[in-house]
Amino acid sequence: MKSEKEKMIAGEYYLAGDLVLVKDRRRAKLLLHRLNVTEYRMTKKAREIIQELIPNAGTNLYIEPPFHCDYGYNIVCGNNVYFNVNCVVLDCAPVVIGSNVFFAPNVQVYTATHPLDAELRKTLENALPITIGDDCWIGGNSVICPGVTIGAGCVIGAGSVVTKDIPNNSLAVGNPARVIRELNV
Repeated sequence: MKSEKEKMIAGEYYLAGDLVLVKDRRRAKLLLHRLNVTEYRMTKKAREIIQELIPNAGTNLYIEPPFHCDYGYNIVCGNNVYFNVNCVVLDCAPVVIGSNVFFAPNVQVYTATHPLDAELRKTLENALPITIGDDCWIGGNSVICPGVTIGAGCVIGAGSVVTKDIPNNSLAVGNPARVIRELNV
């Protein structure tokens, strides 16, 4: 039988109030408090906190506080990833980020979702993974919805809401985000 954590990561319905998940979120919040309040600037100590919070990151992960996430361990980053101020990553499912990816201020990445059925929603939730390819720039105040893949070489315009997959080398803008042209061709 799968644990609630295994169900969560697999995209199945799970109980968010599970004691293991509550403990994991509490651990992440304590690390985020240290990063966002105690350090608040990129110091050696802040880099150590980020490494503990997001252990599956390549080299040069840079986060401008404040930053928010649910667990941290479900975020996988390549090299040279930059989060500007006030980014949120709800990482109930895996969030896989390539190398050389830049997030402008206030970007929100949501794997978390909920059942449409009101009765199920009272007790269960689920999450769908998000993938962002290499060499992407995600514009300020953009929202990336559960289950989305953004291909390599993409630019997502400021204020966009990405509800569907975006192919490689695309400029996508709007709500919902739509590809308006190819890039790097």
